[in-house]
Amino acid sequence: MSKIKPAKGSPYARILGVGGYRPTRVVPNEVILETIDSSDEWIRSRSGIASRHWASPQETVAAMSVEASGKALADAGISPEQIGAVIVSTVSHFKQTPAVATEIAHRIGAGKPAAFDISAGCAGFGYGLTLAKGMVVEGSAEYVLVIGVERLSDLTDLEDRATAFLFGDGAGAVVVGPSDEPAIGPTVWGSEGDKSETIKQTVPWDEFRSTDTAQKFPAITQEGQAVFRWAVFEMAKVAQQALDAAGITPDDLDVFIPHQANMRIIDSMVKTLKLPEHVTVARDVETTGNTSAASIPLAMERLLATGAAKSGDTALVIGFGAGLVYAATVVTLP
Repeated sequence: MSKIKPAKGSPYARILGVGGYRPTRVVPNEVILETIDSSDEWIRSRSGIASRHWASPQETVAAMSVEASGKALADAGISPEQIGAVIVSTVSHFKQTPAVATEIAHRIGAGKPAAFDISAGCAGFGYGLTLAKGMVVEGSAEYVLVIGVERLSDLTDLEDRATAFLFGDGAGAVVVGPSDEPAIGPTVWGSEGDKSETIKQTVPWDEFRSTDTAQKFPAITQEGQAVFRWAVFEMAKVAQQALDAAGITPDDLDVFIPHQANMRIIDSMVKTLKLPEHVTVARDVETTGNTSAASIPLAMERLLATGAAKSGDTALVIGFGAGLVYAATVVTLP
């Protein structure tokens, strides 16, 4: 018989606060057109993107995360010292070790929390949220800071007509803590590694180092049509599974916050899921672009800040991308 004492966590977990940071520089499509043969009309019709934010040298992955985290902590009414773990999802922090989460924890004054990075692409926020929920319920941390942050401008090939216009920079953060009622539903997540070549880094770092220095810096590339079909048809199924797991129907939803990859994908998912007209749909991609792991918390923060969504609303969130990986859950908005 085990001698291990049972965990003393909370029966449930919830998102208590959210914060976002967008770099000060706004980059309209006209800037992108300086390096690719295209048009503003083509970019908007293909992606719905009109502009995006690009970080300055001072707006590092850590610096943007600190700004977003400060807002999330203030929104939650939680002091940095109360944070028991910091989880950062990013694919654009170029220092292999230590984890940028440790730097962020120190800079926000969090004391000595557990701190680590995860790499799950555009599904990374959902992965981090799920881990945070488990920590709170299990009792290893009372409050967890979950951050999605990217500087994808560093990994964008501005001469690639298929991707140059897609990516933006930014950071989004949430504080997850105890709850007396269910407020983060079961997560439906997974991976399809047989499709890993559809979104990838062009050249591995070791290969880049060992080849001619004239070679282009590694960038993100993707097979657009394959990704589109997968996202529209397969991710709508995952979203429905998350609704089923939470025990609700589309009629029970107030808000839909999908990964902000492409406006056409978002609109197609809304149609496939047959979401009622009363459901508010996040379309932050228009002015923020695709910010990978940061896109869901950034979209959530904007919906709440503008009043398009309100505290207590029931929201379906789903992230999907490189891997190919995905994660979907239903949450109560802070």
